[in-house]
Amino acid sequence: MPSIDAARRRLRLSDSHVSVLGLLVEEGRIPDELAQAYGELTEAGVLDAEGKISADLYPLVSTLMEPRVIARVEMTGPQGVTSSGAVVGDDFIFTHENWPGEAESEYVPAEPETLVWALARMVDLHRDFTAEVDSGEVIASTMGTLDDVIARMEAGQFEEPEAVAETAGAPVRLAEVLAHLNCMWRITVAWQGAEASGSELAVSALAVWDCGLEGYWLRELPAEPIAEGQVDASSELRVRRTSAKELWQLITDLLPDGEQLASTQSQAS
Repeated sequence: MPSIDAARRRLRLSDSHVSVLGLLVEEGRIPDELAQAYGELTEAGVLDAEGKISADLYPLVSTLMEPRVIARVEMTGPQGVTSSGAVVGDDFIFTHENWPGEAESEYVPAEPETLVWALARMVDLHRDFTAEVDSGEVIASTMGTLDDVIARMEAGQFEEPEAVAETAGAPVRLAEVLAHLNCMWRITVAWQGAEASGSELAVSALAVWDCGLEGYWLRELPAEPIAEGQVDASSELRVRRTSAKELWQLITDLLPDGEQLASTQSQAS
């Protein structure tokens, strides 16, 4: 169910609730499949009896309807895939975080200075106390082999990395690292910037493995952002061990700077 925490300007909304709000702003008809979401918004006080959106939601709704920068955080772990992120508008910034197994995400206002921190927290970026975190060690293989190793480990062979590597024809080091895998995460940032043409968006992204005692690994190949259908089983895989410090800087670099956003702001005004 959607809910509002007016004191801290927090909201819990699912994708269907956001779709309803968008249709109401555009004065569109609410289709039957969104009728339940519409009713839930009314029950929660987000909509009044006449279907008008609460004034408290103006900052969020205006930002969602005309975003200038969209950051998406996908995390794949033992509890499945969660999708979080941030939306930057002309006047407001909101972050949203998903909880495993729940439809709603929590939307919270943020300040520009805290955006990198918020994205880093969404992926649980933390200090790495393991040895040689800046070793720059590289592992090369293929995406098909990676999938094979993960499938075998999920089938209960995760305690025998050498045997898994031999069976899958994979580098032993790949199996050793994946034996400690906590999660894989990807951050993608899109915006309408000066380098984008027409209706195309400028996009930057990075993909990382969080492997616990084996530290962080940056996936350099296939290089992000990846287009649909671009990667298959034969695609080259290359991961490099990195540090939390480097990842913090890489997350910072994903976001467009002031000059890149200038053209967008002028278009909006």
